Parts: sequence; structure tokens; C-alpha cells
Amino acid sequence: MSYEPFTRIGVVGGGTMGQGIAEMLAAAGLEVVLLEKTEAKLEDAIRRIELSLDKQIEKWGITWAEKKLILARIEKGVSMQSELEDCQLIIETIDEDLEAKLELFRELDAACPESVILASNTSTLSLTELAGATRSPHRIIGLHFVHPAARIDIVEIVRGLKTSDATYERTRSFVEETIRKKGVMVYESPGFVTTRLICVLINEAMHTLSEHVATAEDIDAAMRIGYHFQYGPLELADRFGLDAVLASMERLFREFGDLKYRPHHLLRQMVRAGHMGVKTGVGFFRYDEEGDRLP
Repeated sequence: MSYEPFTRIGVVGGGTMGQGIAEMLAAAGLEVVLLEKTEAKLEDAIRRIELSLDKQIEKWGITWAEKKLILARIEKGVSMQSELEDCQLIIETIDEDLEAKLELFRELDAACPESVILASNTSTLSLTELAGATRSPHRIIGLHFVHPAARIDIVEIVRGLKTSDATYERTRSFVEETIRKKGVMVYESPGFVTTRLICVLINEAMHTLSEHVATAEDIDAAMRIGYHFQYGPLELADRFGLDAVLASMERLFREFGDLKYRPHHLLRQMVRAGHMGVKTGVGFFRYDEEGDRLP
């Protein structure tokens, strides 16, 4: 069955993932409505998207004209009721806080017409639980993009217990035909596939570092060069945000009760020290304001 392609997408949350998803959608020719709580947060999100586009211009990836077109397709908004009513799909990308997400889905369910699909970019939370906060659980689905969303061509399409076949098929069509990414169907399970596996690797890299087996630089070089990773596990953790990695690991540990998911104490120490990775400029490595590694 063929479905009318989506042309206008709402992205709720202008953090790292929200910025990447909004940029990727706009680059694919879609109209995007990016929502944040305040004008200041919106402006910061747009500024960071511009920085990302400027980097691509420097590398001859896009032209100045393409940058202008991409930015022109991103509409800024702070009012859920008025800004999202014409969207066919809403993608939620706020922090991994269950209560905050439950409240947001209640609001989205009330604000959006029945035909609108409501998707979450959550990596560890239950889609069935999020859907339970709505009157229309059949239209709730997971769309877990891997960071950086603009460059990684895989999306986990996650079905909750009550996600309808129509919702899944329309979403899969959007992923594979509109934005041209590989869709991997995942039945609901904490961490799905990508987060569940990468968290174990990151945790083991921290064990290896704390045992003085090798330096952070050499641990990452071994995995980056030896196994063709774009980033080594420690830099990847920095780019995810060490606070986000800690939250994911804690939830996996609670859900499975398996010691392999218990966050290493080094991760907790770094988060307590405010060393969150790229977002604060320091984690396992140091970064400039544009997110580039410093020597």
C-alpha cells in the first residue's frame, strides 16, 4: 500500500538530537517546525544548525545557496497548539525524563488531529508507557535516530504494544522512501538494538581506561582504526553527552538487572564534575565551541 508522503514535520526539542534531525529533514526538502520552550533556546538551536552547515560548506559538502534553503525550511515555534496543527508527523526529542515525556505526549495528543503520527526519539524508555498517556495509543511509535542524524543512515522504528500496522507502515514509508534511510524494525525492549549494544561497549572502554590498559586516545584509536568506527567509544560518549549515557545505562541496569549495564564509577564522577562531553567542552577529550576535538 502506498501512502501520501509527509511534507511537514514537527520536531519538539532543540537539543543535540533535535538540531540534527531538523537539519536532516530540511536538507531532504521537508518543511520543519522546530519547537522549544523559549525563544533563547530556539535561537541557540538555530545557531548550532548554522554552525553545522558552515562546516559542510568548508568541506565543499553543500553550497551557500543550499544552506539558505535548508534554514528557510526550518520554522521556529514555541506554541504547540498553533505551530504543529499542519504537521503530519511529530518527532519528540526532549531529555530522557519519563515524566516530562509523558506530559508532552498528553499535550501532543490533545493538540494534534487524530491523523498525526506521534513519534519519540527515546533510546531507553517504554513506547507502550508513553502511549498509555494518550487517548490514541495506536499512533505512537519510536523513531530512534543515531547521532549524528544527518550522516548516519539508520533509524530504529520501534513498535509499542498498541502501535497500529498503519502507523508502522506509514512511518516505515517515510523513513525509507522520503528521507532515504534504512529502517530497522524493533519490538519494544530497553535500549532497542543500538543503545543496548553501544552502552556495553562504552562501559567496557571505561573499565579498560580505569585499569590503565591504554590511554583514552589509544583505546579510541584501536576501535576507530581497527574496526572502522567513525568515533571511538569514549569520544562517542562525549558526543552523546555523558549525562545522557549515564541515564541510559542506569535505565538498562534497572530494567535488566544485569551487571554488564551497571555504569562505571568513572562515568558518575565525570557527570558530577560537570564534564558532560561536547556540550560542556570537556569529557574524555576536550572540544571547541563548534564541537571539534582539541589537540
